[in-house]
Amino acid sequence: MTDAQGKKLYSVPETYRIIVNAMRSIPGMKRARRSGEMTTPFMERIMLAVTEVNGCALCSYYHTRVSLENGMSAEEIKRMLGGEFADAPEAELPAILFAQHYADTRGMPSKEAWERILDVYGETGAYGVLAATRMIMMGNAFGIVWGSFFNRFRGKADPRSSLGYEIAQLICTIPLVLAGMIHAGILRLMKKPVLTF
Repeated sequence: MTDAQGKKLYSVPETYRIIVNAMRSIPGMKRARRSGEMTTPFMERIMLAVTEVNGCALCSYYHTRVSLENGMSAEEIKRMLGGEFADAPEAELPAILFAQHYADTRGMPSKEAWERILDVYGETGAYGVLAATRMIMMGNAFGIVWGSFFNRFRGKADPRSSLGYEIAQLICTIPLVLAGMIHAGILRLMKKPVLTF
């Protein structure tokens, strides 16, 4: 299903890949948080940028609240959700743009974009950026479906969606998350790369 701009919703296989990638990235997030390279405001800017690309109303609402609680101004949040990043700290801009690129490419960033993030933030910071991006991609994949499903009963159906799509995705949520966690754990044990091109 697509909207007027051609933005497709995530299929069940895409959602599964998004879950596995997010679960694979959790250790990178933990390291970046411990080192202080991934602060909450930085992470929230990344999450707002990805949510803007994916158009998830539920995630926009939640991350707006968290961003406000962590000191971002309402004006900056509004501009970020409109795709404008002039208010973002200059040091965070490469990460925000990478996160947008990651979402635009449906989780298939270019090798050059990733290498730039590694150059700018170093390994720990770059894997923190990747983790924040992947975590919100997972949140968006589920948030869009849940939002579409509930809005359908309020008379505000998402034109990109259908009831059948929403039910299929909702039924698959728990099995996909469980399988994705196991799959990510196996890949971690096998020492497979967290990102490939």
